[in-house]
Amino acid sequence: MTRRSRAREVALQLLFQFDSNPSVARPNQEQFVRDRLNEPVLELFCFGLYDGVQSNRQTIDKHLTDAAENWRLQRMAGVDRNVLRMGAYELLFAPDVPTSAAIDEAIELARRYGSKDSPAFVNGVLDRIARARNENPVPKAELPLPTPELA
Repeated sequence: MTRRSRAREVALQLLFQFDSNPSVARPNQEQFVRDRLNEPVLELFCFGLYDGVQSNRQTIDKHLTDAAENWRLQRMAGVDRNVLRMGAYELLFAPDVPTSAAIDEAIELARRYGSKDSPAFVNGVLDRIARARNENPVPKAELPLPTPELA
C-alpha cells in the first residue's frame, strides 16, 4: 500500500466516523490521524481529502445521487457512501489526481472495507461521474497535495 493510499484509508475512516457521530471534536480527529500516519505531509493530505469532502458535500452528494441510478444516498452502505464521496471529491475537485487513480484507489478501499459487491458498485458510480465531468467540466478547487514521490 502506498503512503497516499494509507492516507486515503484514514480519511475514509474519518468520513465514516463523521457519518456515525458528527460530534467528534477536531482535536480528537487530529490525534486519530497523527496516531495512524505519523507524518505531517500525509496528515495534510488526509485532512485535505476529509475537509474537501466535507466542504463540498452538497455538490458531491448531488453528483452521487445523479450517478447512482435507483439508489438513494441514505440507503447505501456507509462504507460505500463514504468511499464514493471521497472518490467523487478527487474526480471533481482535486487537482493533479488522474481519473484512473481516483477510481482505482476508491475501488481498492471498497474491496478492503465494503461488501463483495462494493468494488463493482463504486466503479460504476464513479465512472458515470467521470464521464459526466468530461462532458460538463467542473472547476477544480485547490487541495494541498504532497510531492509526487509519495504517490
